[in-house]
Amino acid sequence: MVYLDYSATTPVNKEVLESFNKACLNYFANPNSLHKIGVEAKKLIDDATDQIASILKVKPSEIIYTSGSSESNNLAIKGIALKYKNRGKHIITSPLEHSSIYGPLNYLTDNGFEVDFVKLDKNGMVDLDNLKTLIRDDTILVSIASVNSEIGLLQPIEEIAHIVKQHPKCFFHVDMTQSIGKVNIPLDNIDLMSFSAHKIYGIKGIGCLIKKEKISLEPLIHGGKSTTVFRSGTPATPLIVSISKALRLATTNLEEKYKNVLDKNNYLKENLKKYENVYINSNDKSIPYVLNISVIGIKPETMLHALEMDDIYISTQSACSTGDKSKPVFALTNDEKRAVSSLRISISNNTTKEELDLFLKSFDKNYNKLMLK
Repeated sequence: MVYLDYSATTPVNKEVLESFNKACLNYFANPNSLHKIGVEAKKLIDDATDQIASILKVKPSEIIYTSGSSESNNLAIKGIALKYKNRGKHIITSPLEHSSIYGPLNYLTDNGFEVDFVKLDKNGMVDLDNLKTLIRDDTILVSIASVNSEIGLLQPIEEIAHIVKQHPKCFFHVDMTQSIGKVNIPLDNIDLMSFSAHKIYGIKGIGCLIKKEKISLEPLIHGGKSTTVFRSGTPATPLIVSISKALRLATTNLEEKYKNVLDKNNYLKENLKKYENVYINSNDKSIPYVLNISVIGIKPETMLHALEMDDIYISTQSACSTGDKSKPVFALTNDEKRAVSSLRISISNNTTKEELDLFLKSFDKNYNKLMLK
């Protein structure tokens, strides 16, 4: 099997799974219980939280455990909107966001909030001058993903944070689901940050929302003591332990991994450029973990299933996307044909050259066969 869909989800690291299993078997008590084994489970959670805080350079009290990035994004957006609606009902985002950003924004729009989309420059970067003009006295939130999941565009988060910082009543949320464990982005001037374990070789069902200490939120889930007042529910000790381990492993040797993946990305691009009907959508602002291409004349799902016959797995869009057209590709290229024919190849530090060669061989065979139809 050749797996090239790491942006959708990653296989679980064996060390992470071992930590999860150990916690399941040995620390099964409710960490909010006052008896000895409950206290032991709570200490395990506290140790995991301290490790996450140390890695991300935040305070342990700023970590909220969720079921994943979708919940984290919903909690950040709805939580801020409902808590600070007396300040205003204006929110700014970009045309490159994940559906778990647009979902809560659509909900808020239906309930009296106003959402503006910042313009992009020719490279798909947030137009900083346009952002400055969009922020108003009643703007309470700017939400921009650090890396787009389909094209891999890495936004100038620190510059955006500096602009938002000039408006004390406005908060800055960053969805870092696709950048955590791949590139280092300081959180100093970011108010809220989302990420999920299953993108960094962790277990599905656990994510985090980092919320700076002085910020409040209206919870999505009410009812009972947990690790925080902002998200009720019995703390999932094994999952919390596992995300801490996954984050530690993912953030080790970042530069070395990045260079390795960059070499593989360049190898893929050089080989795919030779095809007349193949267009490379990812650009030099994209991180190398994602390579988005359009194959004009072949339906994306047709190529996907053709590759699947050779036990090779890529994706057409983000796994959570709806509709036939890639919104990010269209936003970047303004080309309908490229937007409806895009494919995403997402690689990792674990991807081998042999796997890429198998993909390229299968792609060549299917490209030539399908173009004749």
